[in-house]
Amino acid sequence: IEYSPNFGFQLNGKKVFLQGIANHTDFGGVGVATYRTAIERQLRQLKSFGFNAIRCAHNPYPEVFYDLCDEMGFLVIDELVDKWSNDGNCWGGRKSFMYVWPQLLTEWVKRDRNHPCIIMWSLGNEMQHRENASGYMTGDWGITTFRILDTYLKRYEKTRPSTAAMYPARANGIRRADPGFREISNIIPPELSRITEIASYNYEYADYQRYKEYDPNLIIFQSEASVNDLITPYLRMDKSSTVGLCYWGAIEYWGESDGWPKKGWNYSFFDHTLKPYPRAWLVRSCFVDEPQVHIGILEGKQKSIIWNDILSGRAEMSHFYWKPNKGDNITLEVSSNCDEVELFQNGRSLGTKQNNRQDDKAQNKFLWEDIGWQPGKVIAVARNNGKEVARHELQSPGKAVRLKAEIEDEGNWYADGMDLQFIRFTVVDSKGEPVDNFKGNLAIHIDGEAKLLALDNGNHFTDRNLESATTSLYRGGALLILRSTRNSGTVKVKASILGIKGSELLLKTK
Repeated sequence: IEYSPNFGFQLNGKKVFLQGIANHTDFGGVGVATYRTAIERQLRQLKSFGFNAIRCAHNPYPEVFYDLCDEMGFLVIDELVDKWSNDGNCWGGRKSFMYVWPQLLTEWVKRDRNHPCIIMWSLGNEMQHRENASGYMTGDWGITTFRILDTYLKRYEKTRPSTAAMYPARANGIRRADPGFREISNIIPPELSRITEIASYNYEYADYQRYKEYDPNLIIFQSEASVNDLITPYLRMDKSSTVGLCYWGAIEYWGESDGWPKKGWNYSFFDHTLKPYPRAWLVRSCFVDEPQVHIGILEGKQKSIIWNDILSGRAEMSHFYWKPNKGDNITLEVSSNCDEVELFQNGRSLGTKQNNRQDDKAQNKFLWEDIGWQPGKVIAVARNNGKEVARHELQSPGKAVRLKAEIEDEGNWYADGMDLQFIRFTVVDSKGEPVDNFKGNLAIHIDGEAKLLALDNGNHFTDRNLESATTSLYRGGALLILRSTRNSGTVKVKASILGIKGSELLLKTK
């Protein structure tokens, strides 16, 4: 691995731009419990959408996570802790972090240093905005603390560079709420970021060019990018000379809720069952080179909050092509990395739109507003140089008739007492089209060599216990997570719901 202010990051002599995620250690319905299957499932989904990097925020992950990243080719920024707290703030231990850090740092680096997936050590997060998060109270925004921690780190491992992520603040701890934040004279990189080997900034991508002008030796990494800004943070980075970026909270996670009954963070590209929201496909249109197009339906206004001085949020969108009354107007937002997209409704063209690659807030986004809804089909056809290269269609559903079951990894379920099986249930019509607005309660009965670990409908606002064998449907479906016993054998799963045909499955563990 190589780093430089000129090329950012190279792997085996080839330029690689990190397309990453920064999230808490959270694996949906299993929570923070360590199940290899759950971690591998999450990594597979991320890889299919073009993600190649993970920043462990803000603590080391389970050992098996690094094993899987080694195997699957993910690049990892391994992070020790959130802030260097000496007063209990952002630190849950019984003793001050500043008292126990030598033991923790030693255990961490010795455990992880032989994993080739790790390309960077991060010693902290959200530095440079308040003195009590700077560790030793030396009045220099944590510079002395970092040098002490980094010297200790390098006693055990010198092959990767080290960093600490900056809060979205300027030199001298100037924050957004402070006067003069946007004045050019104050757009100066935080002092701490100028002495770390990699300059890691949470957000503030619009200032990276000026930071670089101030200090040409900076090797810049966007340690957190906002999902609210969609692909703009990616497009605005100088990918030839910077390391890459990691989207904060790209997958919904438990905790950091902004109000009951919400259970956590849901301003994301994927829900906590790993079902992609439509704008996950917008990100994929940048991260994956193959031509693609995807239709989303705008259901409501953008929901946003100010979090750590950054606007975060997402629009309410779905893939569900349905409205209660013929003639209701809908708005379709299509994402594509192609030159142009033509939209058809029941065979009639609604026009062709060009990809506005000159505007980083409009690129790869095609909007059709106030379209009169009709039952039937909408098709988006994407073209490059006038030739069709991709298409996506949505069909309005009929009456709900049955419960469809999709087993995610049938045939590879082991009787070791820890292996998981994921089964997604969806209400569909007679042609197999999802009926997202179907309301009802799903009941699960399991018999054989497995136990119910979680029944998760994907709704962050649910008041139901995920360990219950019943749940209300959300967007017409739910995800069942089963845990094998230590005895190989059969597992019978019966799923029932009032008013439609249920589903019965026979699985085997080996």
